[in-house]
Amino acid sequence: MIRVLVADDHAAVRAGVVLILRGQPDIEVVAEVSDGKAAVESARELRPDVVLMDIRMPRLDGISATRELSGITEVLILTTFDLDEYIFGALRAGAAGFLLKDTDADALIQAVRLVARGEGLLSPSVTRRLIATFAETSARRPPDLGVLTPREREVLACVAKGLSNAEIARELDMTEATAKTHVSRMLGKLGLRSRVQAAILYTGA
Repeated sequence: MIRVLVADDHAAVRAGVVLILRGQPDIEVVAEVSDGKAAVESARELRPDVVLMDIRMPRLDGISATRELSGITEVLILTTFDLDEYIFGALRAGAAGFLLKDTDADALIQAVRLVARGEGLLSPSVTRRLIATFAETSARRPPDLGVLTPREREVLACVAKGLSNAEIARELDMTEATAKTHVSRMLGKLGLRSRVQAAILYTGA
């Protein structure tokens, strides 16, 4: 069962998201809150697998809330705004995914499942712009992949292709637990908070 916390200050939007998620047999909505501070407090208490987080909220914005929850739970941003400052801010804060509110119900459900498994996910409408911008920045300051072992570089390449831990295990002939360990070590050495950050960094390398 995937335990989800929904944080959005618009009651109608929040109710709609909750209704969609509660219709799935493998998803349980453990709480719904209307601001970022409540999202942080509830997530620390309830430890959901995924927090669906809006960007613009009272008391504490979604990016700041995401930063506070880094390492505690996976955060999937769900917002109306696809501004660069929000996209980059959310990913730097450690968000595992970024979706727009025009995403259909099936895509939202699948996104929650992917993020709960430790995968990264970006809305198709922002991916190309994000990668182009990051690649331009990385060209001026290339990432230091020299800190990685050869195996960790292979794992990074798999992450950049969007492979899950199970798929990485099959690709590189290792157990899923070993793949998960390599992903964790790779992210740590590169100072990254999510697989999405790793995939973008690899694209710009």
